[in-house]
Amino acid sequence: MTPSLQPPTEPTETRGHNGHDGHDGHEHDGHEHGSPGQSAGDSPGQPGGHSGGHSSAGHAHGHSHGHGPAAPVSKHLRKVIAAVLIPFAAAVFVGMAVLWPGGAPDHERSGVGFDRQTQQGVVTSLEQVDCKSVNAAQVPTTAAPSTPSGRQAQAEQTGECKKATVEVTSGPDKGRTFVEIVQPGAPRQLEDGQEVVVAYAPDAPRDLQYSVIDVNRKLPMALLAGIFAVAVVVVGRMRGLFALIALVVSFGVLTLFILPAILQGSNPLVVAVIGASAIMLIALYMCHGLTARTSVAVLGTLVSLLLIGLLGSGFIDWAFLSGNTDDNTGLIHGLYPDIDMSGLLLAGVIIGSLGVLDDVTVTQTSAVWELRQADPSMGPRALYRAAIRIGRDHIASVVNTLVLAYAGAALPLLLLFSIANSSMGSVANSELVAEEIVRTLVGSIGLVASVPVTTALAALVVSADRPGSPAGVPATGPVRGRGRRRKR
Repeated sequence: MTPSLQPPTEPTETRGHNGHDGHDGHEHDGHEHGSPGQSAGDSPGQPGGHSGGHSSAGHAHGHSHGHGPAAPVSKHLRKVIAAVLIPFAAAVFVGMAVLWPGGAPDHERSGVGFDRQTQQGVVTSLEQVDCKSVNAAQVPTTAAPSTPSGRQAQAEQTGECKKATVEVTSGPDKGRTFVEIVQPGAPRQLEDGQEVVVAYAPDAPRDLQYSVIDVNRKLPMALLAGIFAVAVVVVGRMRGLFALIALVVSFGVLTLFILPAILQGSNPLVVAVIGASAIMLIALYMCHGLTARTSVAVLGTLVSLLLIGLLGSGFIDWAFLSGNTDDNTGLIHGLYPDIDMSGLLLAGVIIGSLGVLDDVTVTQTSAVWELRQADPSMGPRALYRAAIRIGRDHIASVVNTLVLAYAGAALPLLLLFSIANSSMGSVANSELVAEEIVRTLVGSIGLVASVPVTTALAALVVSADRPGSPAGVPATGPVRGRGRRRKR
């Protein structure tokens, strides 16, 4: 194990042999070397290290997510944690090697939805034309002008349309131009000089091979991503940088392993569990260091993911959720009929819950560590009771966050049901909404369960087998020494 990648805490001067902080009850031995029970990566002045020169107030008032130094644990306990996590990590990466797809399988383009050949283009000119002249071949609609379809048809016959000349700027037909007619009621209006995405249909007549299907948003999206990255690094510094690296690695696992492996026909549930476990191991250890505290968070996350997988599998089967509910999933099933769509739904539940689970388990583990350092006399039961009170507050906010995230994603669908004046029972019974309900509730149950599970694991680990470490010495009440205390 390498040292935890955290900035060292600022040391303070001590004058006595046994400098104590009379307020937080945290004891130091007053020497410059680390404690005998230091964990791997817990060197003096490093994250996870604990030297006599450190101010105890710096430990007692650390951030609740535990970005401060972790208390050392004994060598024996480190071996126990390693005996659990090393085989698990080895199994995960062996599973990735066995199921590694080597890329998505080839298929014939259907020309439907996202399964189209696309190129880049730019609008070179735009002129106003009479809609009647460009829509002369259309049969007039019989719909009443008071209806949306009637108003749109009337505008297409009597309104002003736009005639856009578009130049293809990529691919083998680079430089070729075509004409695109923009109706007055179209949701996407073009502008002169605007960059667009064009679809190519090789089997169509030459004049109809290209058509505009979207606008090019690469520049604003790249700028927004850059602002996000700068904000994370400026505020988080080195931790923010490692968080961004972990994010890139997570997307790499998703796009290079999980998605192609599912398309190759591997079981979506097995692929999701292996891929999510790899993301969890890489992201947590990269962001929080190779410490016992991070290892406990990994164990708590793993237990919660297993619970989510079992509950999700049972309720998806019981509710007869097929996972094939819209045009996109229908297209996937049509192109790759061997894919288990209900398994794909379950894989989405597991991956979607992972990010919030990481936050909960790291927070709870850090809370236990900080409580132990603030009061070394606390036993596992007292630590659990104190930390679970923090966890209850976290549960309330996290569950609300998860529910609102899924509701926001399904807002257009819920709006359609509201327009149709459907009852809550019929809305919840429809497969589209039932999928979101199962996804939300199963993920929330896993989040709720992760709090007591992780808190109990952390309380047991931080209280057990700590001979010779300063945090293992019971507090005997405030002892006033001559050490200088850091101002609060």
